[in-house]
Amino acid sequence: MGRSADVVVCGAGIAGVAVAHHLTAILGVPDVVLCDPRPPLTLTSDKSTECYRNLWPNASMVALMNRSIDLMEEFARASGNAFGLNRRGYLYATADPDRLEAMRAEAEAGATLGVGPLRVHGGAAADPPYLASPPSGWEGVPAGTDLITSPGLLHDLFPWLGPSAVGALHVRRAGWLSAQQLGAWLLDEGRRHGLTLQQRALTGVRLGSGRVTGVDLDDGSHLPCGALVIAAGPMLGEVAGLLGETLPVQSEVHLKVSFADVAGAMPRQAPMVIWSDPQALGWSQEERVLLESERRVDLLGELPRFCHGRPEGGPDSNWALALWEYHKRVQEPSWPLPDDPLFAEVVLRGMEAMLPAMASYRDRLPRSVVDGGYYTKTPENRPLAGPMETPGAFVAGALSGFGIMAACGLAEIAALHVTGGTLPDHAAGFSPQRYLDAGYLVEVAALEATGQL
Repeated sequence: MGRSADVVVCGAGIAGVAVAHHLTAILGVPDVVLCDPRPPLTLTSDKSTECYRNLWPNASMVALMNRSIDLMEEFARASGNAFGLNRRGYLYATADPDRLEAMRAEAEAGATLGVGPLRVHGGAAADPPYLASPPSGWEGVPAGTDLITSPGLLHDLFPWLGPSAVGALHVRRAGWLSAQQLGAWLLDEGRRHGLTLQQRALTGVRLGSGRVTGVDLDDGSHLPCGALVIAAGPMLGEVAGLLGETLPVQSEVHLKVSFADVAGAMPRQAPMVIWSDPQALGWSQEERVLLESERRVDLLGELPRFCHGRPEGGPDSNWALALWEYHKRVQEPSWPLPDDPLFAEVVLRGMEAMLPAMASYRDRLPRSVVDGGYYTKTPENRPLAGPMETPGAFVAGALSGFGIMAACGLAEIAALHVTGGTLPDHAAGFSPQRYLDAGYLVEVAALEATGQL
């Protein structure tokens, strides 16, 4: 008789790895098989900015992120911080006083949702002290947010910011980590508790008495199982189709540029820096004519908010990452990704508003690598974790651009659904069954702010 499994997890990105780890190492499920035709963490999980934050515009996302960060901190302690978790924060900077007031409102709302307290720094002697974030680690760093409304204080604290910045919101329970090392640690822990990895693709799902009884793999083998968790990232819809089901997801192309910051434009001690204002890039007349001839008029007008980036590597590294989704491309996932030959140049120009030293790259771009992946997301940009229509089938996905930060928390929800454990209160906000609620659909239709960068 061939082998069987208690649970098969389809997809070895960070979501699937986290689900498999939670089932085995935390809940003690003895026989879990993780299936993916590619090596773990090699499709999109290794191409992210690897960041996290707990500031989100609704209660369910704040609760999910807080729990996921709790778990990551727990794992960092257990591993000796093998994946380099830090809490440098996200610094949202603006040149618009009205935008600064909107940041205040967002932070005040966040405080009521569980983000942590808001501290306002206007340069007065009675203001609370501002505590700087250390370059590494997370212990002892305050939670909540710090709103800096004094331009003078802002430039004292962050002298490398552009002179047009009038204020900033520093989100403190935020930072970054090595997603590859986190995934490797989760895999190792899972294997210690019986997890098996099979580098195979699912080609079919077998049912008996209306529920999942096994899966077929691309080598022609059949693997009986008691449950299936679909954590297939951008292929979520395709794998759900093996059950004859559809999921309310679509995929957007998102790119990032990694570059050798030979000019030192990105300070090595910087947090994640985000320019919160729309901007035009100030092309020269010659450049405008060239862009028009290349049919890139999309780059000539005002471009959206949230050009952002951070230093990459240790104190001796000169690499940095930068992202800016200045146009949305929704499509069925395919590889290689659609090319944008101007992406690096456009993003580095966009970073100049925050980091004027980036202008040194106008004449000659630094050595750079552009990669990326797909943000697979639901209409309201909240992930999916819970049972599908087919008994014995579960989903853990639609993690959009926040897969690294949410994976551990979402994996807990999915694993508890599989095992029938007690779910946290916020789990209902991520169940696929939420779309059966007419009131929820009305709420989704009214949503504008998704919290996505």
